[in-house]
Amino acid sequence: MNPLQRLAALDQSVWLDFIRRRMLEDGGLARLRDQDALAGVTSNPAIFTEAIVKHDDYGQAIGELTRQGLAPPDLYETLAIADVQRAADILRPVYERSGGRDGYVSLEVSPHLAFDTAATIAEAQRLWQRLDRPNAMIKIPATLPGLPAVTATLAAGLNINVTLIFGVTRYKAVVDAFLAGLEARRDAGRPLAGISSVASFFVSRIDTLADKWLDARATGATAGAARALRGLTATACGQLAYRQFRLWTSDARWQRLAARGARPQRLLWASTGTKDAAYSDVKYVESLIAPQTVTTLPPATLEAYRDHGRPERRIDDGDPEAVVRGLAALGIDLEELATELEADGVRKFVEPFDELLASLEAAQRAALGASSGPGRSAGG
Repeated sequence: MNPLQRLAALDQSVWLDFIRRRMLEDGGLARLRDQDALAGVTSNPAIFTEAIVKHDDYGQAIGELTRQGLAPPDLYETLAIADVQRAADILRPVYERSGGRDGYVSLEVSPHLAFDTAATIAEAQRLWQRLDRPNAMIKIPATLPGLPAVTATLAAGLNINVTLIFGVTRYKAVVDAFLAGLEARRDAGRPLAGISSVASFFVSRIDTLADKWLDARATGATAGAARALRGLTATACGQLAYRQFRLWTSDARWQRLAARGARPQRLLWASTGTKDAAYSDVKYVESLIAPQTVTTLPPATLEAYRDHGRPERRIDDGDPEAVVRGLAALGIDLEELATELEADGVRKFVEPFDELLASLEAAQRAALGASSGPGRSAGG
């Protein structure tokens, strides 16, 4: 049993934070499923930009769809849906074997809709219908306008991955949106069984910004305290979020829903790739191992953990409140940090998405030029 498989034995599911057509066609995803206990796949606009723009997997499909007259946004959506459907089919045995707990593949609504509730609901429902897979998930950002969309889409029976969570306060609001959605569905007399949701809490980006702020304070009398807190903020925030998970899954409000067949919304640790070379390349996997959670790993982190991971429950190690107090003593407000990270997170999805659409438009022009044949004039 390799370290990735042992995570599953500790009741933490391993999902891959990556998708690419070649891995769907050459058996790569199936091998991860069978050899590493891989139990899910997540995607986002940046991941699809990486897959489509930087690899040649999609050239033929782009040419064919261009000749059908698809505009770049429709072309992207068609490519992405085909990949998610194929991945969902490959992971369908996991979905069946786990009773619907795992085996999901996520597709995100357009990042341009992050602050538009009505448009997010409409796009989520449209994508859900196009995907037509019980083990698909629609990703909706945890912006304030995104939260009512989470409630509405869960009430409608969609599987929802709530993404871009950077703080405990917002996580509590995500949980409330989740519970409200299931309550609305229950009150409408509709079944709760079979609906799945995860709350994607981004970790490494928290340390990236917190460490930057700490480094700015690492002078004079506060230098020692600031340096001692480097690399501790993200894990502390994750630990506090997990405490909230244990609280709400124990209270009466949740138990009433669980009695009707509802599944809990698991915490999913996102952004687990280490961004600071001074830290272990498996830092954000090791420190947040906990039951009833998901860890989603980019390919390099997955390979690193397979090679030298040391799985054991660590979610209760340390004193996260002491970290928060230390940060506050240095003037670092975690709510301010989360707000900045959310704005930056939306931007980091919008920019590659726009890059992807521009690249697809250029590829379409090239495909149309090639199809016109050599030596033809503009007039034919």
